[in-house]
Amino acid sequence: MVEKRCPRLQRDGVYRWFSELPSPQRVEFLCGLLDLCIPLELRFLGACLEDLARKDYHSLRDSEIKANNPADLGSLTNLTDEVVRSKLLVSLALLGSAHREAAGVLFRTLTHIDSVINNYGLQLNEGRTGDEFLLLFTMASNHPAFSFHQKQVLRQELTQIQNIMASTSKNPSTSTLNSMATYPGCHKVTARSETPINSVSNSLENVLHTSTHSIEESLPKRPSGKHSKENSTDLHTT
Repeated sequence: MVEKRCPRLQRDGVYRWFSELPSPQRVEFLCGLLDLCIPLELRFLGACLEDLARKDYHSLRDSEIKANNPADLGSLTNLTDEVVRSKLLVSLALLGSAHREAAGVLFRTLTHIDSVINNYGLQLNEGRTGDEFLLLFTMASNHPAFSFHQKQVLRQELTQIQNIMASTSKNPSTSTLNSMATYPGCHKVTARSETPINSVSNSLENVLHTSTHSIEESLPKRPSGKHSKENSTDLHTT
C-alpha cells in the first residue's frame, strides 16, 4: 500500500514545490523539462499549449502585435524605468519564436545592463528591481527567438546579475537553480543551470503588476489549474 501511494505523494509534492517557486525558477525548470522530452511528447505538449493559449488569443492580440513589432520594441530602452521593464517582460512572453528581428531589438536593449548598473547606480536589491532583471534574462536566455550566440551572451549577463545580487544581499543565504529545493519523498531536482540565483518574488504577478493597467487592464480571469495555488498567477494572466 505504501509503495502504491508513493508515486502519487511524490507527484503532489512536485506540484506543491513548483507552485511555490519564484517566476525565474519556474521558467528555468519548465525549460529544463522540455529539454528532456522526446519529439512526440513535445508535439503533444505543443497541441495542449496551443489550445490553452487560444483562450486568451483575443485579449492578448494587441499586446502580441506590439511584442513582435521591432518599431514598438525600439521604444522600450530605459531599463531604469519599472514600467518599461514590465512591458519588456510581457513582450518576451508574447514574442514569437520566428521573430528574429524583434528578438534582435530586445537583445540590444538587454545587453546595456552593464551601463545601466554602472552609470545609473541601479541597485538590484531594491524593491522588485532584481526580481524583474532575473526574470527578464531567464526568459530571454531560454527564448527560441534568440540565436545561440545571443542566448550565451544573455546567460552570461544573467550570471552577472545573480552574482551581484548574491554579493550585495542583506541575507547571505541564497538559493540555487542547482539545488532550488527538495520536495517530500522526492530526489533533488537537477536543473540545467549551475549558476546561483537569489530568492525572488513569489510570482510573475508581483513582477508585472505595474504593467497591468497600461497593457491589458481588463484581461479576463482564467480559472486556476487543479494543481496551482489559489492566488498563483502564471505567464498567461499578465
